[in-house]
Amino acid sequence: MNPRNLNAAKTTVTRDMNKLDVGTGNVYETVSILGKRANQIAVEVKEELGAKLEEFAISGENLEEVYENREQIEVSKYYERLPKPSAMAVQELMDGKIYHRRADEPTPVVGGEVK
Repeated sequence: MNPRNLNAAKTTVTRDMNKLDVGTGNVYETVSILGKRANQIAVEVKEELGAKLEEFAISGENLEEVYENREQIEVSKYYERLPKPSAMAVQELMDGKIYHRRADEPTPVVGGEVK
């Protein structure tokens, strides 16, 4: 996991909605943006965790034979201690790292190129 969001709150924090909706001007639009970004972060973390745990997979594993692997336990604990995806999304919004645009607005043209 990229340590970019490890400074996000790991517990519940009350936020001032007036500060969160400054970029959009609409609380509901801000919540929608945060929800979409939190889903993106959750998918990234899930794929990353799956890739790391796949290294520990045993092909002929029996349910009766359970092996305790310290490295696997440490990887799992690391991901359990990460902030929730919604907290990461809020932190990214507050840091100005989330880019959003409305679908009904024309695509901005900069220097003759469509961006």
